[in-house]
Amino acid sequence: MASIFSRIAAGEIPSYKVAEDDKHFAFLDINPMAAGHTLVIPRREVDYLFDLTEEEYVSLMEFARKVALKLKKAIPCQRVGVAVLGMEVPHAHIHLVPLQTEADMDFRAPKQQISAEEMERIAAAIANA
Repeated sequence: MASIFSRIAAGEIPSYKVAEDDKHFAFLDINPMAAGHTLVIPRREVDYLFDLTEEEYVSLMEFARKVALKLKKAIPCQRVGVAVLGMEVPHAHIHLVPLQTEADMDFRAPKQQISAEEMERIAAAIANA
């Protein structure tokens, strides 16, 4: 069975899409640490980031960089933090989190509650940046 992220990328599960191409998909995290917290995935389902081929890994990082630049334009922040944990979903993914301070990237902190309307506005702002 396909991972939840594969199903999101395929359009089987609704998401707040930020960017996509034939090999990658980026969407807002529904349990964000900050407004604009984005997940970037390869469309090919691979459990562990470092199990991607070298070409796939480089391509994913280049795509994530493009998304991060758009994210920084759309969401006022000091930096865009990058994290790869990969423990919660068996599909390689990169977290991009708008940061004001390092404390904004605490995965143990309570997640933000953001309305569906605001999530749609944020996704559109990033996509159009």
